[in-house]
Amino acid sequence: MPINSHLKLVKNLDTPTQKPIRDGFGNALVELGPKKDVVVLCADLKESTRCEWFSKQFPKQFIESGVAEQNMASIGAGLALMGKIPFIASYAMFSPGRNWEQIRTTIAYNNVPVKIIGSHAGISVGPDGATHQALEDVAIMRTMPNMTVVVPCDTEEARKAAHALYQYNSPCYLRLAREKTAVITTAQTPFTIGKAEVLWTSKKPVCTIIANGPIVYEALVAARALEKKKIQVMVLNNHTVKPIDTATIVRAAKICGAVVTAEEHQIMGGMGSAVAEVLAQKHPVPIEFIGVHDCFGESGMPRELMQKFKLTHKDITLAVQRVIRRK
Repeated sequence: MPINSHLKLVKNLDTPTQKPIRDGFGNALVELGPKKDVVVLCADLKESTRCEWFSKQFPKQFIESGVAEQNMASIGAGLALMGKIPFIASYAMFSPGRNWEQIRTTIAYNNVPVKIIGSHAGISVGPDGATHQALEDVAIMRTMPNMTVVVPCDTEEARKAAHALYQYNSPCYLRLAREKTAVITTAQTPFTIGKAEVLWTSKKPVCTIIANGPIVYEALVAARALEKKKIQVMVLNNHTVKPIDTATIVRAAKICGAVVTAEEHQIMGGMGSAVAEVLAQKHPVPIEFIGVHDCFGESGMPRELMQKFKLTHKDITLAVQRVIRRK
């Protein structure tokens, strides 16, 4: 199996451990708690966002803002201006969905290191339906000056991302899924903001699959299926949408000559759009986009919705076959 062994990835793609990505964030908060500049704010969803674990151990560093996401963002900005590192958490539909203007004006415009945590993002939220399935959040956040945008692939990467964002002296958005998803990285797997990692590579790849979030697992399963069809590919984990790793993406496009992007987000304005912007300027190649195609989500079980909206490894496999015919 041509997974890059030096990255120390989980090798079992058939029955990987399943854990919620948000758990990694919750664990990181507890690990960061002894740092007295860390403050956590939540909009009445501390159990769902896993902020509850922090609040129990560090109650003096926790603020319950209530169902007032706009206030939460502004309070976070004020705390940051006073030297604190605030993590403000809610569902992504509400933060950054409801309080985008306050994030823009009080956090990004002032360029203060508030960490915005958008949990329960993507179609896989499931039965909660379209009103709670944030599919536009990456688009609205990556266009904001000074904002860093990170979409971890699993619970371990979410833990590392939270630690890295604490060290990052700028506004940041961390996007988290709700459901249990495959754990594909380990504690030793590298993670650096702004650096895409090559998780799978073959001797003569003819297409690069660029993915982030839980769909990175789907991309790896697709890569294995394509190998069996004698189609060699490369898989990039593009966890940082902004600042995007232009050098790695361009290098992969030059090697392969075709790209498929895969994300649990609208195809317009998301990670795929960011990749297309890079390649349009630096090295144009044929591209196919896996994502939600200009529609809202709906209620259903997470896996059913992934299949309905064509976000699975089977859909990635078909997209690779389509794009290499266009080379």
